[in-house]
Amino acid sequence: MTWRTTVLTLFPEMFPGPLGVSLAGKALATGLWALEARDIRDSATDRHRSVDDTPAGGGPGMVLRADVLASAIDAAEIAPDRPRLLMSPRGRPLTQSLVTELAAGPGPLIICGRFEGVDQRVIAARGLEEVSIGDYVLSGGEIPALALIDACVRLLPGVMGKLASSADESFSEGLLEYPQYTRPQEFEGRPIPETLLSGDHARVAAWRRAEAEALTRARRPDLWAARTSGQKRPKNTTEG
Repeated sequence: MTWRTTVLTLFPEMFPGPLGVSLAGKALATGLWALEARDIRDSATDRHRSVDDTPAGGGPGMVLRADVLASAIDAAEIAPDRPRLLMSPRGRPLTQSLVTELAAGPGPLIICGRFEGVDQRVIAARGLEEVSIGDYVLSGGEIPALALIDACVRLLPGVMGKLASSADESFSEGLLEYPQYTRPQEFEGRPIPETLLSGDHARVAAWRRAEAEALTRARRPDLWAARTSGQKRPKNTTEG
């Protein structure tokens, strides 16, 4: 079954955007995955195609209306087994494990918020899971949606040339990726590390592992702490 994603947005012209080129674009053209971008304004009921209103209780900005967004979600006719995601800075962090989980499924419905946010009632009524790509605020959910889709598509069978190429990447084992080198053998007085030219696969693997661990400790102590705490847990435990 083809992995497919449906995006609800006020700017459907932003899709496929960068997803239409390179590996993702080739896979889209050959049917390895499918994308549908739907305009939330199509579900508006007034002649102005209004989708937002002032926030209850006062305050700046506008809020995406529950009735309009609910109608847009219902019109998309998403199967019950497809995740319903709302891109939001307050959501669950988008990690590689979540990407792997989403890529293994049928493909999500992704809602791109705008303005000051989305009426909380539609989040509850339609069972939306909020997902964040980082601790910062963007103008809307479209760029986060593109990032999420790209991360998923590259894991789909047949998209990447070598399946092994994704196994050593950052976060695949809770570590940042080791440094990479290629020709020329020396660049501005900086040679390729001798170990990588030794032809000794065991030495190369050990070097890469050590470099990945060192980078993770230095740049992402949160990842390193989570990894080492997990390694210290007993292998066979029960919770009660």
